Amino acid sequence: FSFFRFDIYRKVPKDLTQPTYTGAIISVCCCLFILFLFLSELTGFIATEIVNELYVDDPDKDSGGKIEVNLNISLPNLHCELVGLDIQDEMGRHEVGHIDNSMKIPLNNGDGCRFEGHFSINKVPGNFHVSTHSATAQPQNPDMTHIIHKLSFGDKLQVQNIHGAFNALEGADKLSSNPLASHDYILKIVPTVYEDMSGKQRYSYQYTVANKEYVAYSHTGRIIPAIWFRYDLSPITVKYTERRQPLYRFITSICAIIGGTFTVAGILDSCIFTASEAWKKIQLGKMQ
Repeated sequence: FSFFRFDIYRKVPKDLTQPTYTGAIISVCCCLFILFLFLSELTGFIATEIVNELYVDDPDKDSGGKIEVNLNISLPNLHCELVGLDIQDEMGRHEVGHIDNSMKIPLNNGDGCRFEGHFSINKVPGNFHVSTHSATAQPQNPDMTHIIHKLSFGDKLQVQNIHGAFNALEGADKLSSNPLASHDYILKIVPTVYEDMSGKQRYSYQYTVANKEYVAYSHTGRIIPAIWFRYDLSPITVKYTERRQPLYRFITSICAIIGGTFTVAGILDSCIFTASEAWKKIQLGKMQ
């Protein structure tokens, strides 16, 4: 009885034990290739990825049915005492001259105005508009040309990998428009959730926009122009989830890289060795 009978490993072929110059080159190339793939996998493992999904729900149920709005708009040809913000919706809200959390900054030596406001709207269709409706005396020819610096809803998301329409009206320039024209911006608001690696969620809103410009008349004459933002909410919620590649997947990839590289290298080295041996025999006349 001999323990050598239990040897299940085959003898190493000659082409794998005999050192060759070609084998050394292949070994070095394999090590460099493995190192490159390892670093690539390591970078992918350390970095986070953003996965998005769509579903029907109201994500921010703790908001009390409210959406926070940030508005920053300049009217370079309308005095600040004439500028006001009005809010209306289908729940019966009708607020003229909203002043809470708002600020008016004179422009062009007082001839213009920059309006900055932070307010909330209900999660129902409605509108808010910048107009002269709240002024004690209406101007004869109000000039509603404007530039929109910012219009956003909900929390501000500063994530590099997310490219959404969170401030779609930024830079909208209507300075060359008809001064007496009204402007309608029709917004479709899409709830958006961002969940980071720790599970913390932030709620924001993207929106699409269409706009039109017109001079409105009634049987009593021309209607006072305004800048309207008419909004409706989409039932679809977009969720972005930040995650990292699982450790087991990283280890599996590394093992596959090392094993696959050495297998291919062994096959390549064996083919080169066999071919070189055959060539030597041909040169010695040992093969017909």
